[in-house]
This record gives sequence, C-alpha cells and structure tokens, in this order.
Amino acid sequence: MPDTSQRILAPEIMDDFSMEGERLQRALEKIAQINRRLGGNRITVKGVDMLMRHLPPGREVRIVDIGCGNGDMLRTLAEHGRKKQWKLRLTGIDANPFTVRLAGELSADFPEITYHCLDVTQGPVPEMEGDILLLTLTLHHFTDPEILALMQHFRRCASAGIVVNDLHRSGLAYRLFQLLCYALRLEEMTRYDGLTSIMRGFKRSELMQLSQKLNIRRQSLRWKWAFRYQWIISNL
Repeated sequence: MPDTSQRILAPEIMDDFSMEGERLQRALEKIAQINRRLGGNRITVKGVDMLMRHLPPGREVRIVDIGCGNGDMLRTLAEHGRKKQWKLRLTGIDANPFTVRLAGELSADFPEITYHCLDVTQGPVPEMEGDILLLTLTLHHFTDPEILALMQHFRRCASAGIVVNDLHRSGLAYRLFQLLCYALRLEEMTRYDGLTSIMRGFKRSELMQLSQKLNIRRQSLRWKWAFRYQWIISNL
C-alpha cells in the first residue's frame, strides 16, 4: 500500500490551465462518467438539498460551482432543480479557457447555467458570490496554505453555505482506483491524475483541523462511498 500519512504536492496534468484539445475533453468526460457511476455527483446534490431546506421556498437561489470542469455537476443540479421546481441561477467557474468553452457548449440546453473563466487564487470577484458554493473534487488541487486562504474567501462569498465533496486519502482507495483503471482501460492522463488526486486528498482529522482554523460552528462532515468526504458548511 502507498504511504498516505501526508498529502503529496505533485501536480496533476490537468492543473495546466493552458491545456486544451481532444485529450483533455476525453479525460473530463471520463471523470464525469466515473463520478456518475460511483455516485459522486449525488453527494453534492444531497448537500445542496440540505442547505436548500433552510432557504425561503420560491426565491431564486444562486449556486456557484468552483472548478466546474466540463459542467457535468451543474447540469446534474439543473435537472434536479427542475424536478424540485426550484428557481436556480447556476454559475460555473474554471481557470482553463478550453474547459469553460466546452462546458458552455455542453450546457446549451440549460439557460440557467453560465460560465466564467477565472483563477480563484487571484482573490474574490463578484462572479464567485452566491447563496451556495460548490467544491466538487476541487479543494485537493491546492496546497494547505492556499486551501485555508481560499476557504476564508469562499465563506464570505456564500450567504447560505458551502458544499465540499472531495477525496478520502486512503491506500485502499488507491488500489481500487488502479483496478478501475485496468477494468475501464483508462488513458494515461486520467490514470495518473486520478491516482495523484487520491494522494492529494484528505484525512478526516485534516478537515477538522481546517474547520477549527476557520472557526466553523455549523457543519456536517460525513464519509461517503466511494472514498469521499461530504462537508457541508452552513453560514445561516
């Protein structure tokens, strides 16, 4: 088993914001497929459900997805919102221009979704402000000091709360993903980035320490299949 005692800092291939083309498009779609198959998107949707219960019914709710990728999470949420008859204004933010263009093309049937190409590490901007902020497989891309600074910004930007859905750093998760790569014949970039992501994931104690530093009072932190943490932070 790999040593998972500490988060590693090795970059992922997709951390290159200038990357574009069919290779990246295929990798983003494969990640979205894996999230759907393993129930990853559902973890974020359930978190949104919990926060929505505390908001007045019938009002428009602004939801911002930080690190939105190809927009699969927002499209899933838009479909869920339509079934619930929610009034949603959904915003996706990503630092890669190609990814943002792709997300817009794939979301042509969802007028409630808009996208912006922004680097969130450059500080808060109006596009980041909303009722609920989503961080689905996003937080692990940053170093610990960056995460602390970003979460301070995000808490000020989210009037209702934040839903974090990220990876549990685990040797077993690492081995199971290796098997998944073999079974699905995943390309090298998806395999490398997936394994690196797991090693950049979190232990429960690390998220709790972050919570203490942020002085979070109302929250829920739960382990979910497949090796995810659902961290719901309420600002209400």
